[in-house]
Amino acid sequence: MRGKSRSIGKQARLDGNQVMRFAIVIEKAGKKFSAYVPDLPGCVSTGRTVKETEANIREAIRFHLDGMREDGLPTPRPQSRCEYVEA
Repeated sequence: MRGKSRSIGKQARLDGNQVMRFAIVIEKAGKKFSAYVPDLPGCVSTGRTVKETEANIREAIRFHLDGMREDGLPTPRPQSRCEYVEA
């Protein structure tokens, strides 16, 4: 995918009370946008705008974590950091 990447933290509830912040990456994908979560391989989403993509990836994170819990898998802890560097 081409385009400028940007990353921001999104919150997802892991177990009733605990809120975790997962880094996401949003990229321009043709006329739309796509997003993925480095700490949750396979957790992706798209949208027509950045705002819509952010909302969709938030929902995808919740769905992904719910599926992991249902499968008896441990909930991963966010480890990725987002920084910008000048080159």
